[in-house]
Amino acid sequence: MLIRHAPDLTDNDVTDQGLYLQRRTLMAGLAGVGLAGFAGRANAALNYTKGFSTTEKPTPRKDVTSYNNFYEFGVDKGDPAEKSGRFKPRPWTVRIEGACEAPRTVGIEDLISGSKLEERIYRMRCVEGWSMVIPWVGFPLKDLLASVKPTSKAKYVAFETVQRPSEMPGQGWNTLDWPYVEGLRIDEAMHPLTLMAVGLYGDVLPNQNGAPLRLVVPWKYGFKGGKSIVRITLTDRQPATAWNKLAPREYGFYANVNPAVDHPRWSQATERRLGEFRRRETLAFNGYGEWVADLYRGMDLKRFY
Repeated sequence: MLIRHAPDLTDNDVTDQGLYLQRRTLMAGLAGVGLAGFAGRANAALNYTKGFSTTEKPTPRKDVTSYNNFYEFGVDKGDPAEKSGRFKPRPWTVRIEGACEAPRTVGIEDLISGSKLEERIYRMRCVEGWSMVIPWVGFPLKDLLASVKPTSKAKYVAFETVQRPSEMPGQGWNTLDWPYVEGLRIDEAMHPLTLMAVGLYGDVLPNQNGAPLRLVVPWKYGFKGGKSIVRITLTDRQPATAWNKLAPREYGFYANVNPAVDHPRWSQATERRLGEFRRRETLAFNGYGEWVADLYRGMDLKRFY
């Protein structure tokens, strides 16, 4: 479950009545209980405050940084840590464009210094049936999107990973259609829990974890979280995403954690938490249903998987 605290969100952060009502529900659920250590904490790399958290013990850092899916560096879990040493996450810029009034290109250092960073300890559930608990450092995606003033045509948001085969050896193989693209519906992107992560365990993101900027959507399977993002595009059309293009029967666009909808080749009812011997039951929406289930009210989640 989440430890609740009063977030630093205002009603002006919301773009329409539906999001306003959704956010008021979120705030009502989160308000009233302070989190110890909420005062700002400095370290060598990032300055941040404590944000939303779980009561679960975080996965050891060595596991979070050595057991990864990042096919740009290879298909084995150890490939990202072993083969990302040549990758250069600085200097770095990200372009935000498309259906917005004020498209912009921003450098990662300006993005970090100009954002109110929080540590958020989220559960992460992989579509393969394993899970972690990860202390991310980042800022709400909605803040970045608000800065470019989305228009009424902005129905979806696409996220594009950098393409550098000379530094990312996995891109030399046709494993996926490079560059890696992921996407969200605009209301999912604007949800207060959706995070743009720039750090991990209090330090800047390691290369193998998506440096210097990655998407974290805690109620969805991990592959929805695009890594090393260089372009964010607001659009009126559902983006064609990497895994959905490769195997649409296996990897849907929404990819919400759902123990009642199995992968065609394995059950999603249970998961293996790294560091634990026994499997545990998978939670609907990865345990965040109280805050996000209303996004999908009336949808057939077996069809829109």
